[in-house]
Amino acid sequence: MKRVLLAAALALAAGATGTAGAAVHTRTPVPSPEETTPEMSPTSPEMSPTSPEMSPTSPEMSPTATATAAASPSGPGCSAIEGNLAEVADQPVGTALSKFSELSKLSEAVKKAGLEEKLDSATDITVFAPDNKAFDAIPKEAQDKLMANKEALTKLLSYHVVMGKKAPSDLVEGATLKTMQGGSLTVKGSGDNLTVNDAKIVCGGVTTSNATVYIVDKILLPH
Repeated sequence: MKRVLLAAALALAAGATGTAGAAVHTRTPVPSPEETTPEMSPTSPEMSPTSPEMSPTSPEMSPTATATAAASPSGPGCSAIEGNLAEVADQPVGTALSKFSELSKLSEAVKKAGLEEKLDSATDITVFAPDNKAFDAIPKEAQDKLMANKEALTKLLSYHVVMGKKAPSDLVEGATLKTMQGGSLTVKGSGDNLTVNDAKIVCGGVTTSNATVYIVDKILLPH
């Protein structure tokens, strides 16, 4: 009888041990602290798609951040010079004139008159710049004579320079502008039909480091 009871007790003990082992092997593993570190968390600031550094709307990444930094020149003739606008923005006007193929004859005249350095060193001026077509309207013989006369050339070109940077909003009907030569210019019209004396502005508001340039279709003659 004692042997029977002992065998039964051993069987019960063996069953309990097996059950406990099974429980150990089937228990769901608990993640260690290292596995739940903040660096690996999908909601951590470093990995968040909306963090300031990765935001597509942050000022540094915005394609329009500097698009409106400065107003663009306007007028029917601006398309011919738009490729040079960025290049001349940080250059003084005497030097900048030589960068525009449409103003090559004016640039040559400025150099012959010895005015390039004076224009480069001037502070805040406005230049009404005759384009090549304006020079071509003068007979070749007259052009050559003018280019050879430094005094006359200097007087003529100085008549195209006004003190102060004149914005397009300053050029209104009836405005009178005092020139470096000592004479004055008169503004008429508005929009794409704006004129200075009898010369039409074909592109206005070109910015250099020390001047605002307005390209005109005629040479301005002192009164």
